[in-house]
Amino acid sequence: MSPAQGLTIGELSARTGMPVSALRFHEAEGLIAPHRSAGNQRRYARADVRRVSFIRIAQGLGLSVAEVRAELARLPQGRTPTAADWRAIGGSLKERLDRQIAELTRPRDLLDGCIGCGCISLEACALYNPGDFAAGKGAGPRFILGDRPAHPT
Repeated sequence: MSPAQGLTIGELSARTGMPVSALRFHEAEGLIAPHRSAGNQRRYARADVRRVSFIRIAQGLGLSVAEVRAELARLPQGRTPTAADWRAIGGSLKERLDRQIAELTRPRDLLDGCIGCGCISLEACALYNPGDFAAGKGAGPRFILGDRPAHPT
C-alpha cells in the first residue's frame, strides 16, 4: 500500500498495539478521523500513528475520553504534529502528572500515621490532632488532602 492511500485499520492496529475494536471506538468518539477509500474502507494518515499512541499514553495516565479529546483538539488533523504541537500538550500533561504524583505520594508518606480524618481516638492523634485540629481545616481526610499535621498556634 502506498503512503498516499493511508494505513488500513489493521495496519494502524499492528503499528500502535491498539485493538481494531478500540480504534473503531476512538473513531466514534471523534479522537481519530480516517478517510474512506474508493472501496469505502477506512484509511488512516501516518500522523494517526502518533495520535493513537498519544491516546494509549493518555489512557494509561487516567485521562477520560473527554480529556483526551480536548488535548487532541490542540493537534492539527491530517498532518504530522510538530515538536511545538507536542510541547503544548506535554506542558498541560506535566501539570496534571505533578498533581497526580502529589496526590499519590501524600497518602503513601502518611500511610503509617494519622490521616487527619478528625478522629481523636488514635493515640497518634493526641500528637497530630489535639482538639480535633483537622476538623477546623474542613471535611475529609485533611492531612491526606494536603493540610499539615501540625499543632495549632
